Amino acid sequence: QVQLVETGGGLVQAGGSLRLSCAASGRTFSSTAMGWFRQAPGKERTFVATISWSGSITYYADSVKGRFTISRDNAKNTVYLQMNSLKPEDTAVYYCAARPARWGNPSTTAPDFGSWGQGTQVTVSS
Repeated sequence: QVQLVETGGGLVQAGGSLRLSCAASGRTFSSTAMGWFRQAPGKERTFVATISWSGSITYYADSVKGRFTISRDNAKNTVYLQMNSLKPEDTAVYYCAARPARWGNPSTTAPDFGSWGQGTQVTVSS
């Protein structure tokens, strides 16, 4: 199991930017696909973005495409989510998740990820 810790959340005005970080423990990070999910008040957890173990494949939810960028630094065991042009509807708790590459192809479905961070709150004011 990989331990994940998200940081970087906070309060920002609409149109602003935030950069979330997810630090992973262990030595298997380079062979692990990583994903970001979010859960807004009263809503179910939904997919945001994912990146393959090599960093060469990425997928984004339509709602964030063109505004958010997922990246990773395997040497630092860290995955990032750069969020630009933030909107009030982006307000949610953001969760980092890990999926071992040996489990299969990259996934956008929460149950396909095996490890989760504690979440970090992102609030976008209007």
